[in-house]
Amino acid sequence: MKTVFYDESNFLIEGTSLLCGRSDRSMTEKRKKRAKILVVDDERAVASTLAILLESQGYETATAYSGEEALQVALSFTPDFLLSDIDMGGMNGIDAAMEILRWLPRCEVLFISGHAACHEFLGHAREHGFDFEVLAKPVPPPELLEKIAQVLHA
Repeated sequence: MKTVFYDESNFLIEGTSLLCGRSDRSMTEKRKKRAKILVVDDERAVASTLAILLESQGYETATAYSGEEALQVALSFTPDFLLSDIDMGGMNGIDAAMEILRWLPRCEVLFISGHAACHEFLGHAREHGFDFEVLAKPVPPPELLEKIAQVLHA
């Protein structure tokens, strides 16, 4: 597991500094709210590790290990942000996200995937009016944290 340190202006991950931009007032107000992130991955170790990383940065997290479970958890957890794998067997992450967004239209979504075949799933989402962003696994923690902060505080 990676050691994560935090101070008032920077995230430090294994000696790498990631500017958080804390001077922005709206960002500070949203941060006080403790953004809720639902982490979905069929690899339990990946989902758990991501949740630990996010919690160390002040986010509230819940995990799910399938698209179907993500739907159930989203109903009770009501996330502000969905971080999901795409290809999980059964319901894929994109179909789960599209359903979650029907109930929670303000939920932000970011996908992580290690499979090149995700383009087929993304095409299906575009046909339904969704344009999702995908980061390739493995995502370096500083890059992932920066992207989540950008999306949540845009």
